[in-house]
Amino acid sequence: MNASETTRIENLSRNLAANLRTQRTQRGLTQAGLAKLAELPRSTIANLEVGGANPTLSVMARLADALGLSLEELLSAPAARVRGYRSQGLRERRRGRQAEARAIELLPEATPGTAFERMSFAPGARLSGVPHHPGTREHLYVERGKLRLHGAGETIELGAGDVATFAGDQAHSYANAANRESVGYSVVLLPPLAS
Repeated sequence: MNASETTRIENLSRNLAANLRTQRTQRGLTQAGLAKLAELPRSTIANLEVGGANPTLSVMARLADALGLSLEELLSAPAARVRGYRSQGLRERRRGRQAEARAIELLPEATPGTAFERMSFAPGARLSGVPHHPGTREHLYVERGKLRLHGAGETIELGAGDVATFAGDQAHSYANAANRESVGYSVVLLPPLAS
């Protein structure tokens, strides 16, 4: 194994140790409590929390399931307790036929199963939504202006403060129904993956 591979493995081991300790204590679990939930020996948890073990995929999957996390969350660098993101660092996309709709992702950190966007529409702008996986639910909140939502053969017009929920796995589209800019927030909740 070369030096870069060794460093990568050491980093993953450190991340796993820190994430296990943090996630366990945030849930009010002892090492023995987590071991019981994951059906693992307590000594395995203790060794992992000090970075002194090389767990199998099966062990990591049991821990992830017991803590309600993904494997990626267990192995990624621990997140700062509070982290700010400047507006210019958020991912922005121009959408629509003439890029008259703008979508800004409001979840800059990986958040499996969830998408949250602020969408602004110029007067007359229309935007086709992308159907998601079966079982997806989508929520649209209008902050200002008026948005017309088309989906499943129905149309609903929403004003400031209104919310619509719909199956996100169908064809849907949005249109600005006002003669000024309209702003809405889209929250997409993907169904859990079958295990």
